[in-house]
Amino acid sequence: MVEIYGTSYPLKTDNPQHVKMLAAALDKKMKVMSRAVRTFDERKIAVLTALELAEDYYKLKKDYDELVDLLDEK
Repeated sequence: MVEIYGTSYPLKTDNPQHVKMLAAALDKKMKVMSRAVRTFDERKIAVLTALELAEDYYKLKKDYDELVDLLDEK
């Protein structure tokens, strides 16, 4: 069981500690986003947080791909 932004989610996983860590990180990001946009609309907060996470992923993937390309050139 994890709690994200005040809602509990029963999740089955082989690695409950890892899922709890992820849920805690997401909960924190959503709380930061809610203060930034000054709204209580959970859907809006979730979508904006998802966009922020997608941007983080995109940047990391781009950096990773550039590093792989550099290693392939050698």
